[in-house]
Amino acid sequence: MLVALVILVLRLKDDAGVALRGSTMTAIMAGAAVCALAWFALVLLSFVALRPQRLTQTGQVVSGVVAGVLCVAVMAPFAFTANTIRTASQLLDDVTAPAEGSTPVPVRAEDPWNGRTRVNFLLIGGDAAGNRVGVRTDSMTVASVNIATGNTVLFSLPRNLQYVRFPPSSPLRKVFPNGFDAEGQGLLNSVWYYADNNPQVMGGKNRGAQALKDAIGYTLGLHIDYYAMVDMYGFAALIDAVGGLKIRVEQDVKWGGKFGTAGTIRAGYRTLNGEEVLWYGRSRVDSDDFSRMARQRCVIGALAQQVTPATVLANFNKIASAARHMFRTDIPRDLLEHLVPLGMKVRSAKITSLQFVPPLIYTGNPDWVKIRKLAREAIRDSMAERGAVAATASPMTSAGSAASATPSGSRSPSASPSPSPSRTPVIAGASPRATPTTNDKAAKSLSELCGF
Repeated sequence: MLVALVILVLRLKDDAGVALRGSTMTAIMAGAAVCALAWFALVLLSFVALRPQRLTQTGQVVSGVVAGVLCVAVMAPFAFTANTIRTASQLLDDVTAPAEGSTPVPVRAEDPWNGRTRVNFLLIGGDAAGNRVGVRTDSMTVASVNIATGNTVLFSLPRNLQYVRFPPSSPLRKVFPNGFDAEGQGLLNSVWYYADNNPQVMGGKNRGAQALKDAIGYTLGLHIDYYAMVDMYGFAALIDAVGGLKIRVEQDVKWGGKFGTAGTIRAGYRTLNGEEVLWYGRSRVDSDDFSRMARQRCVIGALAQQVTPATVLANFNKIASAARHMFRTDIPRDLLEHLVPLGMKVRSAKITSLQFVPPLIYTGNPDWVKIRKLAREAIRDSMAERGAVAATASPMTSAGSAASATPSGSRSPSASPSPSPSRTPVIAGASPRATPTTNDKAAKSLSELCGF
C-alpha cells in the first residue's frame, strides 16, 4: 500500500490533473475504505488476541474503551479522505452537467485542446437577485490563455456596451442585423436574458450562454471556447470559505443603499471578507461601471495568485458547499484534469489586462475595428513576453470565426482607425475615418494595476 501511495503521489506531482479523473477518484475512495477496514480489523483482532477477559471488570471496561477510541482514531483519516473525494466528485458532476439540449464535445486525452495554441474562457459574474427577473451578466471578462506558456490576457467588456453584433452562424444575426437593440438600449448584459426568454428565436431553451459567447467572441475576433458563470452572492460565500482576499484598495469604496450608506471599505492593503470583496467589485457609489471593472480584474488576479491548492484542501467542504450553488459552466468534466496543469502555468505566468472603456472605446458607439485591433495587439504582446513567435493578424483559435469577418453595419456612424493591409480588418463598404480615441493603450499587468 505504501508503494502504491508513493507511485500515486509521484504521478500527481507530474500531472496534478489526474486527481480529477473519475477513475482516480473512485480508486482513492475504494482504497480509503479498504485501509479503514484493515486498520479497524487490526486493532480489533489485536485486542481480542490479548485476551481482555483475563482482566478485572474495570480493566475490561477501560481496555475496551481504549480499543474503541483507537479504532475510531485510525479509521477517521481514511473516512475523511473518502468523504472529501466523494464530495468533490459530486461537485464536479453537478457543476459540469451539460445544459438541457446541449451535447458536450468529446475530449481526447492525447490532444485535449484539439491542436489549438490558445484557449479562451468567458468569465461571467451573474446577478439574478433582488427584484431582477432572469440573469443579467453584469461582469464579463474573457481570459485568453496561451496553452504553452500560461501567459494570459484578460479582456474586460462593460455591461453597457451597446449594439453588439452577432456572427452569421447565430440566430440572433437575423433578428438584429444592425446590432443588438433589445429593450431599447441593447446593452451587452441583456444578451443572455433575451436569449433565454426567446427560445423560439434561439431554437431551444437555455441558449443564453451561447448567445453571449457568440456576441463577445465576434466583438473581440476570438472564438470563445468555454464559459464559467459565478453567481455574485454565492461568490461572497466562496471568498469566506478561502479565508478572504488580500487586495490593495486605492481609495475608500462606499457600498450599499443608494448613497453607500451600508458601509465603507477603507483604502489600504487589507484582507477583505466575502461581503467586502463582493461590494469592492460591485459598488458604483461615487464611481462608475468602468472603475468597478478595474476592481473586478484585481479580484480575479488576487484569486489566481492567493488561492493555493493547500488553501483549497484545508477549506474544501466549505468551498464545495458554496461552489455547488454558485457555478455554471459548459467545460466538460473530462477536460478538468487538463485544466489543472494549465491553471498552474497561469499562476506563475504573466497576466495582462485590457478593458474597453472610455476614452479608449465609447460604449454607446463602439469602434468594432479598433476593439479587434487592440485585442490582437494585446495577444501578440503577451506571446512576445516569453520570446514566443509574434501573433499573426488573426488571434482566432477555431475555424469559422476569422478576424477578417469584422461586424458590419452600425447603428450610427462609427469612427475607426485607418485600415492597414496587414494588421487591420476591413469592413466592406466602409471608408477610412479618423478614430475619436487614441490607440496607444497597451494591456497592463495586474501587478501594475492592482499592486500585487
